[in-house]
Amino acid sequence: MSSDPISRLQSLDRFRVRQRITPMVNRYEIRAIDPRGGHGEILAMAQQKRMALKEQVTFFADESRTIPVFGFRSRAVLDVKGVTDVVDATGQPLGTFRKDFAASLLRSTWYVEAPGLPTITGQERNVLIAILRRFVLEFLPYHFDFTRPDGSLVMSVDKKFAFGRDSYDVALHEPGLDRRLAAAVAVALDALQAR
Repeated sequence: MSSDPISRLQSLDRFRVRQRITPMVNRYEIRAIDPRGGHGEILAMAQQKRMALKEQVTFFADESRTIPVFGFRSRAVLDVKGVTDVVDATGQPLGTFRKDFAASLLRSTWYVEAPGLPTITGQERNVLIAILRRFVLEFLPYHFDFTRPDGSLVMSVDKKFAFGRDSYDVALHEPGLDRRLAAAVAVALDALQAR
């Protein structure tokens, strides 16, 4: 097993994203899922600046946030239909994602572009929960399925019921999907979902 956390992330078919609440920034831990039920090893830390004109999240290899390893940034300022680029530490593209604002009025819909794969569409699985979350009970957990155009499952993201900080389990069903892109999308589901 590699000691490099990003190589370890790339080898996983499941991982967890946990939010850390802090006063000025949103922070996220990307963790391996411990089969014994505990908290698995930290593979990356993500940080989002609040109130930035362009959404930007940087993922770091260390908890002290000194070694950036990948990240995402919106192309436009406060654009509800804007494309967000995911890049590695050198700025090389890993893929893009965007939210479909019109389709998301009742049921959140995202599109993910990844090299070598067709456009992946992510939607909340349960329409009733989606409607309840928008109009009555925002804290309800949700489940997103990301699929190819033929309907085959590429990735799923489950928001767990938690008070104080959100937790998301990510399951990957597509070996060709870069796990850094998957982690970026999972964080975006929390950080950008309300936009």
